[in-house]
Amino acid sequence: MKKKITENDAAEAIEERPLRLQAYESFTQQILSGKIRPGQFLSQRELMQVTDMPLGAIREMVPRLEAEGLIKTVPNRGLQVCYVDLKLVRNAYQLRTMIEREAVVQFTHNVSDKDLDLIEAAHKDIVKRARQKAIDHQLLKDAQAVDGGLHEMIVDSLGNEILSEIYRVNSLRIRLIRLENTILTSEGLLPSMTEHLDLIAAIKTRDASKALAALNKHIETAHARMLAD
Repeated sequence: MKKKITENDAAEAIEERPLRLQAYESFTQQILSGKIRPGQFLSQRELMQVTDMPLGAIREMVPRLEAEGLIKTVPNRGLQVCYVDLKLVRNAYQLRTMIEREAVVQFTHNVSDKDLDLIEAAHKDIVKRARQKAIDHQLLKDAQAVDGGLHEMIVDSLGNEILSEIYRVNSLRIRLIRLENTILTSEGLLPSMTEHLDLIAAIKTRDASKALAALNKHIETAHARMLAD
């Protein structure tokens, strides 16, 4: 019989992970929540407070963040979170497009009808909620989760852990870009969900060329929305 995993088991599993990994995950969560801003300067002790991690874990985490381009050391000023400029925007969206174009072909051929139905239902639920009442913080948060979840599922369909990790780090850069402009606004929610539904409909045809066209349109429109803000 399969053992049921309890909350205590989950907590113990978290505790067993290296502190540097816990610190890294805490840092990335602060980016996702908008509490760490692009271009922001932080000392190692401030990072301790932000991540609630000991100094040793912070010191071990910093080289990884620097290698991923999420922070850089500035002499006499401390650690600077990735600064948003036009070069970063161009590079991040170019990388996103390259990975997702490859992945959506695989996804179109391999995703199950059941999974597609579940994905479509989640998007339609967001649209329904947005049309029934004023768009609040919780709805924007839920919509962001549905939005990001589809793209991550598409990329993960490649079964390439290296590409998935590169995509995940690049998604953090894009989140910083959006924080500099906007993550997902009330005005952008419905257009974004509609573009996703168009993409899902294209994938359901199992025609990779249609899926690619819908994906390209969505990424180009998202890029344009971000530059316009």
